[in-house]
Amino acid sequence: MRYYLDKSTLFIRGSFRAASTGIGGGVRSVDTLLNHTVPQDWRDDDLSKEIERVAAAEGLGPDLFGLLTSVPVQQACILQYDFITVFITAGIRREPPATAGTINIIVCSSEGMEDSALLETIMVATEAKAEALLGLDLPATGTPTDAVIAASEGETSHRYAGRITPTGLRVRETVLHGVPEALRCHDAGIQSGRPTFFIYSRFQGGHWAEWKPGKECPYYPCHFEGQACDFCYCPFYPCKDESLGQWVESSNGGKIWNCAACTLLHEPAVAAYFRKFPNASREELMQYAEQQKQKK
Repeated sequence: MRYYLDKSTLFIRGSFRAASTGIGGGVRSVDTLLNHTVPQDWRDDDLSKEIERVAAAEGLGPDLFGLLTSVPVQQACILQYDFITVFITAGIRREPPATAGTINIIVCSSEGMEDSALLETIMVATEAKAEALLGLDLPATGTPTDAVIAASEGETSHRYAGRITPTGLRVRETVLHGVPEALRCHDAGIQSGRPTFFIYSRFQGGHWAEWKPGKECPYYPCHFEGQACDFCYCPFYPCKDESLGQWVESSNGGKIWNCAACTLLHEPAVAAYFRKFPNASREELMQYAEQQKQKK
């Protein structure tokens, strides 16, 4: 999986088996998931046509699932909990009736799931969203236009995704934390130009930690002085390229991809190239990095 944003759209690319409750939804294999921002006064009876227009402008094919929102995608909240990454945009009217708005949730797993588990993931995410809204004392469990996409990549390893399974537990905790944070970003009108990013850390006890780029980060410089931090949490993770990382034993059992020594996207020239060409593949970036080395 990899993701990037342009002015009004979040694109998530990969080789997914996915289920969607959104426009043209269902269960099928797709290579793109997107969440597109439309103006608040936007009206169009053919929602699918808008998704097709966005995809065509990006040079993407029809194998995709898309969602629409009036929330700027730069106000999205992205959260990573082990093999689960969740993307949330959220806006909801606070005064009664508190039903206007849209909360879009995209759940991506780097470990494969059966179709039934994808559907169960949608159920768990929706339940957690309702729980989060009630925790904010909002008299609603969602809005009429909310949508959820659940997607997974890789060899199937999860048959179930109920809230006490490894998948469901992570999805629930991520959505519970992410919905209030996404609403906070929207309500505050945050204009940072990038989504907020949280990662579940087990350092000194399990907790959510917000990542902030550059010298705002307490670990800067984690690689070298002057490093680029735009892609600290790599959109290619886990790339499984053993020239860049390796599999290691996880503290809670199993294997986890460790790329702590990789500096590819920390090289300022490579990061700048990737910002300019967000469709660039990992191989293209590695080739560009080698070209930059040869120029020195």
